[in-house]
Amino acid sequence: MEWSIQHLARSAGTTSRTLRHYDDIGLLKPSRIGHNGYRHYDQDALVRLQRILLLRELGMSLAAIAEVLEGQRNTSAALRTHLRLLEQERERLQRQIESVRTTLHTLEGGEPLMAEKAFDGFDHTRYKEEVIDRWGRGAYEQGDQWWRSLPVDDRAEFQRRQQEIGAAFGLAHAQGLDPGSDEVQQITRSHYEWVGAGWQGRQPTAEAFTGLGRMYVDDPRFAAVYDAHGAGTAAFVSQAMRVYAERSL
Repeated sequence: MEWSIQHLARSAGTTSRTLRHYDDIGLLKPSRIGHNGYRHYDQDALVRLQRILLLRELGMSLAAIAEVLEGQRNTSAALRTHLRLLEQERERLQRQIESVRTTLHTLEGGEPLMAEKAFDGFDHTRYKEEVIDRWGRGAYEQGDQWWRSLPVDDRAEFQRRQQEIGAAFGLAHAQGLDPGSDEVQQITRSHYEWVGAGWQGRQPTAEAFTGLGRMYVDDPRFAAVYDAHGAGTAAFVSQAMRVYAERSL
């Protein structure tokens, strides 16, 4: 079975021009080109386009997507990783939907709002006690104030960035890359910068960054966040963070 470029573009919610551009840069080649010059795509091309669009939604550039697709030839494994990411995002969005629905119902009914329900799905306080225990109440309150001061779009971007970095680690782990490789260390640098942004510009020391990496393995809740991108990813990230601290901090 195959699809014309117009049919595929319409089904994917994109344009024929975009698909032609993907062809021009070698990202998505048609399965065949008719004598009239029309492009046609088979099932393998359809699946590849799905993977491209999923990675685009994670914020990856076309050049980065090309590298990922080249490095990870096991399509089923890649799609399972994407599926876990999408299910995780669906769960978060469903909690937000229920939160907004509850707030609307409460306001229209003239009832008092419960903060715990109003902010379900926007939870940044899951590790409150751990932060206070490790770094003091002042560190938690400063971080809490910073988070609440962020515009909604900035919060979403911060969370999207974390998902993008986690997905990149998961793909690198699935490809069998070494935690100390240049490719993985570049991802780790992005992660280091993301952590620094979350610490309001205070760059973690080598000891702090390594310790944070250990938490990714020791604390099941942290581990679950990264292992959602593939079993063993949390340990892989922890090793990459240790190497980065040793080499760069």
